[in-house]
Amino acid sequence: QVQLVESRGGLVQAGGSLRLSCATSGRTFSSYAMGWFRQAPGKEREFVGAIRWSGDFTTYADSVKGRFSISRDNAKNTVYLQMNSLKPEDTAVYYCAARRSGYVAKSTYDYDYWGQGTQVTVSS
Repeated sequence: QVQLVESRGGLVQAGGSLRLSCATSGRTFSSYAMGWFRQAPGKEREFVGAIRWSGDFTTYADSVKGRFSISRDNAKNTVYLQMNSLKPEDTAVYYCAARRSGYVAKSTYDYDYWGQGTQVTVSS
């Protein structure tokens, strides 16, 4: 069983930055694609971005493209979400997810393991 633990989120002012991390257990992290999703109150969970197992390919939702970036350190079994130029509409619970297939996907149904989520609040 793979366990994913996100770092604590927080409260940040609009225009600010925040980096989330997601540490995973298990020896197979390096073979998994990793994704980030978010869920705002009253809304469905939505795709934010994902990174291929090798780290050489990433994809992002249009709403965060150019502001967010994902990276991974396979030696540390950790994936990161760097969030810059944050906006109030980025406020949500952020989840990391692991996909046994090493290739990225955008649907929640394509991911096999999930973290518990961490709250990010952006004030205006």
